[in-house]
Amino acid sequence: MLKIKIFIVIFILLSLNGCISSGNYYVLSVASQPTTVYANKSRSIGVEKVIVPGYLYKREIAVAKTSSQISLLSGAVWGEDLDAGLTQRLISFLQKKFNQPNVYGYPWGTDRQPSIKVKVQITRFIAQGDRVYLDANWEVENIKTHKQSANLFSTTVPTKSDASSVVNAMDKAFGKLEEDVSQGVKLFY
Repeated sequence: MLKIKIFIVIFILLSLNGCISSGNYYVLSVASQPTTVYANKSRSIGVEKVIVPGYLYKREIAVAKTSSQISLLSGAVWGEDLDAGLTQRLISFLQKKFNQPNVYGYPWGTDRQPSIKVKVQITRFIAQGDRVYLDANWEVENIKTHKQSANLFSTTVPTKSDASSVVNAMDKAFGKLEEDVSQGVKLFY
């Protein structure tokens, strides 16, 4: 009887502490299928870790109430660290887009030096009102020639206010960024 009471007390404490959650988990790490694929030219591509704003490091999904205030969607939780998930998604997308398995995440080591380096920094990736906003800057560099191209990216995608709609809109917005980055890589490929 005492063991059952202890178990119940521990269960209640863990539930109150947030260790046991009944929320919905969402991911953005599944790469979309490219509409066009480029020929493999046997060049390797290195992708640095995608840099994201601080509010994307939280497990709860954030939405903007105003330009300076965010709130968290109740019961909606990221099932991954977004910086790592988005980096892996970009790597996977570039592998598909260029029909090239030699796309590596940083650090790539001395035995896998890339021909082309990709760097992405997301400055805004959040729902506000009926839109998801994605602002980023990205850079592509030819490692051998040190030729670089730096670009700004901005898109909005319509959304509803529920978590599934917000995540679906974020997925579409990041898909647009992937295509934009791949166009820049193509110039160096």
